[in-house]
Amino acid sequence: MKHYLNYVDGQWRDSPRQLVIMNPGTAEPYATIAQATTDDADLAMAAARRCVESGALTDVRPAQRTMWMLKAAEAIREITDEAAMVLCLENGKNFETAREEFVEAARYFEYYAGIADKIEGISVPLGKDYVDFTQYVPMGISVQIVPWNFPVSICARSLAPALAAGNAVVIKSPEISPLAMTLLIAAIEKAGFPQGAVNLLCGKGSEVGNHLVEHNDTNQIVFTGSVPTGQRILKAASQRATPSVMELGGKSAAIALADVDLENLIRSVKVGIFYNAGQVCSAMSRLLVHRSRFEEVKQAVVTMAQSLNIGSGETHAELTPVVSLDQQQRILAMVEQARQEGATVLTGGKAPELAGYFVEPTIIEATPSMSIAQEEVFGPVLVIMPFDDEDQAIDIANGTDFGLVAGVFGAGINQTLRIANRLRAGQVFINEWFAGGIETPFGGVGLSGFGREKGQEAIYSYVQTRNIAIRLSHHA
Repeated sequence: MKHYLNYVDGQWRDSPRQLVIMNPGTAEPYATIAQATTDDADLAMAAARRCVESGALTDVRPAQRTMWMLKAAEAIREITDEAAMVLCLENGKNFETAREEFVEAARYFEYYAGIADKIEGISVPLGKDYVDFTQYVPMGISVQIVPWNFPVSICARSLAPALAAGNAVVIKSPEISPLAMTLLIAAIEKAGFPQGAVNLLCGKGSEVGNHLVEHNDTNQIVFTGSVPTGQRILKAASQRATPSVMELGGKSAAIALADVDLENLIRSVKVGIFYNAGQVCSAMSRLLVHRSRFEEVKQAVVTMAQSLNIGSGETHAELTPVVSLDQQQRILAMVEQARQEGATVLTGGKAPELAGYFVEPTIIEATPSMSIAQEEVFGPVLVIMPFDDEDQAIDIANGTDFGLVAGVFGAGINQTLRIANRLRAGQVFINEWFAGGIETPFGGVGLSGFGREKGQEAIYSYVQTRNIAIRLSHHA
């Protein structure tokens, strides 16, 4: 099996310990990676601190950071096909989906390259005896903890704006899907960023992750992952008032109105819940349908789910395995709990007779208060429910602790936009799930977290405002 390393202070480092990475499509070992220790984390933090204090990222003209970013984008594009297969095999995802991650990663660097030299402050008028202006200054060291579901694109999503703003970064990769991230960082290394600007550690969250979060040199924490882990990180961050960006998942609802275009809706349901085996924080995990169309839509959704081709990622299957045995068992346990609470499993709900960690495409008819309609499943499980009027639909959609994304499907722009404005979510899609892009701000409210990634707005998560007020002398 191939062995992968950590990247610290411009060097690739091995470790006496290693982690075995499984192929979810076969349930067999695929590769190994050096398991980082707290000593490795200290070395990475020291390298990042030296980079920050040297001014290597900030003393240069911002246009230099733009050039580094553009070179990184080009280097990522050069490895896309080869690296995507590694991601496909370690993570279980469809090869095309894996390839999209690297394409998106390159776009993040390209996009924020265009912002690196445009982070401009303002002049504040205080009268003739004063000059006052603001500066946006980098946080310093950004510690970024990356999840396993989209490790490459989410890594780039935070790394690119952090570097564009002049921060040094220490990344903790997910221990069950870290390999393709090493290829991403190897490509970025070719761009010429200063030594210590980018560091990558693969270690246990309970060991290395906790150590980084509690480290005295940590100036910012960026975390994407589960609510319980996010809450633990925030508790630790509160001890030193460390600024944080939290993206903690969701239980997102799509509202299908009486005049919905059925064919368009089904296209969005397919991608909304079955893309990446439903392991998407912004997945369409609840579908609310006007009662006049409920039976028609329900049958169409079930038919679509039953038609999906199930297989491992390299076979270009429509539904791929979930990432691990633990994840598979957790999803199936939640389906069984739904049955016990009185929900109806319309299709799926089992593990097919395949070697890997598969879960059948599952459609469940439930009521809003059931746990399956309230808790994040993070798998290919859609809850479908009827509603009678607009107010009821909004109450159900807003009736969880989450608020990441939401959607409205219908023919009338007045009604869809009116509903969109009442939905408690950081991003609302109208007539196409995942209609946004890297240009559109992304983040949640409630238990979905706070702060924004993507788009121009994200850059302000990686800087702090400094005000300089000058009293002018009247002497010659």
